[in-house]
Amino acid sequence: MTKKTVCMVSYLLPIGWIIAFLAYKKNSRSSLAKFHLEQSFGLATLGVITNIVFTLPLFIDPDFITLLLLNNMGLVVLWMAGLISAYYGVRLPLPLVGFYFKNKFRFIQ
Repeated sequence: MTKKTVCMVSYLLPIGWIIAFLAYKKNSRSSLAKFHLEQSFGLATLGVITNIVFTLPLFIDPDFITLLLLNNMGLVVLWMAGLISAYYGVRLPLPLVGFYFKNKFRFIQ
């Protein structure tokens, strides 16, 4: 896989991230691929955590579904921004949250 392909595949579902990570470890080591692996893993982690947090109030009041929908729309926008920056091969962090993920995941070396 080329570096650009690794970057783009890392944003595609968990299995895509695993494939991109294995390709990165095997022969596609580059700072660009590492950057996008970190960004996509951080985005997936953020998605899981925020969905858990916004799903819990649904047991109390079903009107909280609006917050869950807004959260997921925001995650889709962030996902699209990451995918577009990977497509163009640039190191552009995700808006609002991307700088939190830089060099935070030590297992991606």
